[in-house]
Amino acid sequence: MSSRTIALSAACFAGVLALAGCGSGGGSASQGDSGKIDVVASTNVWGSVAKAVGGDKVSVSSLIDSPEKDPHDYESSAADTAKIAKAKLTVRNGGGYDDFFGKAVKASGEQKEDVDAFALSGKHGDDVNEHVFYDLPTVKKVADEIARKLSSIDGSAKETFTKNAKEFDGKIDGLIAKARGIGQGKQLSALATESVADYLLEAAGVREATPAGYAEAVEKDQDIPAAAIAETNQLITGHKVSMLVDNTQTQTDTANQLRDNAKRAGLPVVAVTETFPKGTDDYLAWMGAEIEQLAKAGA
Repeated sequence: MSSRTIALSAACFAGVLALAGCGSGGGSASQGDSGKIDVVASTNVWGSVAKAVGGDKVSVSSLIDSPEKDPHDYESSAADTAKIAKAKLTVRNGGGYDDFFGKAVKASGEQKEDVDAFALSGKHGDDVNEHVFYDLPTVKKVADEIARKLSSIDGSAKETFTKNAKEFDGKIDGLIAKARGIGQGKQLSALATESVADYLLEAAGVREATPAGYAEAVEKDQDIPAAAIAETNQLITGHKVSMLVDNTQTQTDTANQLRDNAKRAGLPVVAVTETFPKGTDDYLAWMGAEIEQLAKAGA
């Protein structure tokens, strides 16, 4: 948990009568001016999970709060660092996905209660997919850890945080059940413009069929070999895959070409994103809509 020793000491020293209040402990000493616990998340996806667990006991802000901001190349600002300095809890994706956030936390100069989704996922390896917000069991772990961390900050609200996390987890279980039903009894496969939703595809029983040469070049942000592009397009035009899973936040000539070819071929296109699209601010609604798309594509 972060320390507000300097701020608290100044407040106590300024008025002797406030000494009892400053030393009294309890939840209020750990909360912001609004009476709510300040939480800062790296992206609005994780910010939404924190809000679902914290409810009206928390004030949540996210550094990546619009689809125009890319977590991979975002650079935090002084305003971001100021937000984090005020926060009592930070929530990040981890796994190299949002390194800007770790730098901003370090720049704030204070140690925080922190939730790292990738660390909670238990996934390992140099080539492991860092997009764990598409791994629904991991999202449940994050919600539970947020509840635990918030309870350590404000023990008087522990019952609320635990109840909210349990309700959230139950809804995630519902999404998992829907996803698992998509590929049952079918031989579904998908191409992906980017390996964002691979964990969801796996849960849905949809085989990821993107050629290795294409996927590796995209992951490493390298030029895609012409042979890999040709192989990928042949899978579309030959109807050798069930669908194209398209990260609509990726705008490249090659990705656009795959989208156009899929539409011309009549291949279902499932639109996915890394952060909330415009008009969406709720994790469950966002993921539910993408699972519905996936189900229609696999029908």
